[in-house]
Amino acid sequence: MSLLHPGLALLAFAAYEAGAWRLRRRGDRWPPVRDVVFGAGVLAALAPGSPTFTGHMLQHVLLGMVAPLLLVLGRPVTLLLRAVPAAARRPLKRVLGSRPAGLLVFPPVAAVLEAGSLWLLYRTGLFAAIGDEPWLHVHVLLTGLLFTTAVCRLDPLRHRAGFGVRAGALIGAAAAHAVLAKTLYVTPPPGVVLAVADRQAGAQLMYYGGDVVELGLALVVALQWYAARGRAEVRARRRSSRRTGVPGGAGS
Repeated sequence: MSLLHPGLALLAFAAYEAGAWRLRRRGDRWPPVRDVVFGAGVLAALAPGSPTFTGHMLQHVLLGMVAPLLLVLGRPVTLLLRAVPAAARRPLKRVLGSRPAGLLVFPPVAAVLEAGSLWLLYRTGLFAAIGDEPWLHVHVLLTGLLFTTAVCRLDPLRHRAGFGVRAGALIGAAAAHAVLAKTLYVTPPPGVVLAVADRQAGAQLMYYGGDVVELGLALVVALQWYAARGRAEVRARRRSSRRTGVPGGAGS
């Protein structure tokens, strides 16, 4: 079964589109590509399940990694804050600026929650005990969203973690993910009997699928770093020009 009922997925996308329409109607800019990536993220979250471990792992990669990246690239929190009335915007900003919210989206904390929960699931008897329950998929999606939000930092958050902190959290989570996949290639989760070929194919899917999505996250961080460096150089040239009296700027 899929994580989201199609009706709920349609409602989520309709709410997003309603917010985007509201912005465009009053003359604000909202790039159409964000609508596309958010819609793709909703479709990824609708990934159907499978009785095989390989099918389970494909759903895990789509729900916990691909869907969160696409949804976050759509900047839904930014859209929400810009689309809602001012009276509703103030309490939303208070929640986003609260200490608990800031702690959850601190990249190392989000990385531990995301990677640690996967190790707990697959390297203890938890997977054998709960099987493929729908609420497990909800957890995978939510922790993936939390980690992706913390690393990408595209939406308004309490604190702006430095690029080094974000990159370090991404590298640590990627390493934990890769090691977990390698352990699953060798041995199944405790208490679970799996066909060797099925288990190894699932582990490889987790390993290589994770690499692809993590490269996407790294690209987002790298592009932000490059843009920030460019802005810093422009500001430095302007300060220098004010001191020397020589015209400065991007073209000087």
